[in-house]
Amino acid sequence: RVLVLKQMIGGNDGLNMLVPLDQYDNLYNARPNVILPQSSLENTGFNLAFHPSMMKMRGMFDDAKLKIVQNVGYPDQNRSHFRSTDIWTSASPADEDWPTGWLGRQLTDDHPTFPNDYPSEDFPDPLAIAIGSRVSMTCQGEVGNFSLALTNPFGLGQLAAGGDDFIPDGWYGDQLEYVRLTVEQTNAYSERITEVANLGKNTTSYPDTNLANQLKIIALLLAGGSQTKVFVANIGGFDTHANQVDPTNTEVGEHTELLGIMSDAIAAFQKDLDGLGLSERVMGLTFSEFGRRIKSNDSDGTDHGSAAPLFLFGSCVKPGVLGNNPEIPEEVGNQDGVAMQFDFRDVYGSVLQDWFEVPAEKVQELIHEEYNYLRLIDP
Repeated sequence: RVLVLKQMIGGNDGLNMLVPLDQYDNLYNARPNVILPQSSLENTGFNLAFHPSMMKMRGMFDDAKLKIVQNVGYPDQNRSHFRSTDIWTSASPADEDWPTGWLGRQLTDDHPTFPNDYPSEDFPDPLAIAIGSRVSMTCQGEVGNFSLALTNPFGLGQLAAGGDDFIPDGWYGDQLEYVRLTVEQTNAYSERITEVANLGKNTTSYPDTNLANQLKIIALLLAGGSQTKVFVANIGGFDTHANQVDPTNTEVGEHTELLGIMSDAIAAFQKDLDGLGLSERVMGLTFSEFGRRIKSNDSDGTDHGSAAPLFLFGSCVKPGVLGNNPEIPEEVGNQDGVAMQFDFRDVYGSVLQDWFEVPAEKVQELIHEEYNYLRLIDP
């Protein structure tokens, strides 16, 4: 089974992405300069409507391949991009700094000797791949990072091995040995990735966007036989303090473009998985470091907030909506964000339990002592 994480960098405005129709009047009063016209919204039938740029993900929802989880966040929300990203990638409490990622801890538990003896006959591929120029902190283990950063599976070269001179005892020797091991491992993985990519083939066309290209690479590698368990893709630009919408037409603007890019890319990826016969073993999860505040600002944007919805997608998800629409009061304070209903760590833990078959007591150890199971995946 494969998990594809898609990070929406910057803090996505969930109230503009999924509009609570039963709260529309109060929401309009709180953000009249950015809210979408009600007539433009794509009603799901759950008193909840998609942004009109997300028609293709709305189609996935209708086809039972999309799960919406409402009001996801964590206690004592931190509105710093950097700190909140640390919290989401490590699954730490808001008041603690953890050096490992939530998937890094699970992968460490499954592969305690890593990076020694990897790749191997049983595990020829990287255990995780981050599409882009940086490894993912989500996959940071106790000794090293389990992810390999990749931008082009056909453009991988070989790193200079550095020779096989005598390695002295002591701290310096340990570090030198680790560097040599990492170089050897990276070169072996690079050869394997190119081999797999040459064997793969996409079955559908993708939009010409960075996110779509990332997902296209993931599908190509899976089609070629990659056994990588975790992939990480990302799209930036969601820090929409200004110009979130066009002041003359709230149906267009920066956020509209971002949501359209995301919707079209994910829909193409899902179509490709269906065509490749891989849809039953690949599931996606979207996340962003926080939502935006309920009240808009004077720059036709929104500021750092609290909870927001997230998506799980794939043929395996339990379709529909989990959770209540956010409640928007008649009087909204300038600092007010959406209240949390679900702790994101419970989403992560439920994915580990149902998708990767990690026992509940192990989830408590790896993620969250007060873990509450959520039914997100169909058996």
